[in-house]
Amino acid sequence: MKRIHYSWIILVITFFSIIVAGITLSSSGVFLAPFEQEFGWDRSVIAMAFAISLFLYGISGPFMAALLEVIGLKKMMLAAMAVLIVGIALTLLMQQAWQLMIIWGFIIGLGASLFLTVLSPFVANNWFEKRRGLALGILTASTATGQLVLLPILAMIIEKSSWRWAIVLIIVLSSIMFMMILLFMKNKPTDVGLLPYGLEEERAESLVANKKNPIIIAFNGLFEAVKVKEFWLLAGSFFICGLSTSGLIGTHFVSYCISFGIPLVTAASFLSFMGVFNLVGTTLSGWLSDRFDNRWLLFWYYLLRGASLVFLPFALAQGSITLLILFTAFYGLDWIATVPPTIGISRQIFGAQKSGIIYGWIFASHQAGAAVAAYGGGLIYKFFNSYTWAFFLAGVFCLLASLFVIIVKKQKLTKLAH
Repeated sequence: MKRIHYSWIILVITFFSIIVAGITLSSSGVFLAPFEQEFGWDRSVIAMAFAISLFLYGISGPFMAALLEVIGLKKMMLAAMAVLIVGIALTLLMQQAWQLMIIWGFIIGLGASLFLTVLSPFVANNWFEKRRGLALGILTASTATGQLVLLPILAMIIEKSSWRWAIVLIIVLSSIMFMMILLFMKNKPTDVGLLPYGLEEERAESLVANKKNPIIIAFNGLFEAVKVKEFWLLAGSFFICGLSTSGLIGTHFVSYCISFGIPLVTAASFLSFMGVFNLVGTTLSGWLSDRFDNRWLLFWYYLLRGASLVFLPFALAQGSITLLILFTAFYGLDWIATVPPTIGISRQIFGAQKSGIIYGWIFASHQAGAAVAAYGGGLIYKFFNSYTWAFFLAGVFCLLASLFVIIVKKQKLTKLAH
């Protein structure tokens, strides 16, 4: 019987680590209302803590990549998971709003950053030569879909018992993953006497480590990118992408549904259901991005997402579960379908070597948009006692994003790549 290459074991550990980190961060949507009810904090204040978390984990990505090179994969994963466990555990002790800001905004945001930004490409690039695309696709799916999969269970625990028991469940899952990383994770294939999966012996000599300071490489990539108009167009569209997905839907969708009398568990189930459709939509988008003009794919993705966000308040006002299911399926298909064509255009503009780090900065823009929507949604609710304007404005911004991407000239792509 052929022995399983250790790269696949590394993939499984990374996959579930990302899911646990994703669950931790995305659970903000189901904790918002319980925190508001128990502590009497203003919703905009709670949303600010979640916004800090989203922004911090996005902007930390390029620097987490630097630390991976210096400290190593296993130690970084252990440290990040330990920070997550500490942050979640401290949530059980908090009494003041400033404590929520520190715990959820900074500690949890920093702990989640490694898992939800650079870990997937790092593992795929270092452990796989063949099937690298498959490995990256699996880990990317865990980043997006994994964030939503446990929400109905957390909501059920909150509804039947207390938000504290939901926190305990997350601590247990995180602790299990900490032990799995401690026992089975390795820094690189040579630690177990292997080459990356699919790499032939005679080609191993080409694996010379890059000794340059990765922080300098990250900033050099940024300095080069900001001189190119297309970088700003992609970063601007991805800012709106983050604003209209994890920032708004991830943080406020459950509370918006509750304000129309939809039970917490049902609302969380809708959000989780989006994750299932997201897996289909993102996979299909990857297939389409190899075959069609990526600019037009993004144009339609943003346009249709904008239409669905404007449609949501109407569906909720009608009180129709059928319309909500329709929104959930349609929006879910489009959740992160924008990622493959955005990476594709970035690669065409900046070339294969530089596009990775530059995409990291574009992703930081995505999380800045998510942070704006997380806080802005809470602020709009404070002033209007409704989220309707938040979702309507997000839909309008998506229209703007569709114009950003279509401005990128097709002939410019080929020219800049060379």
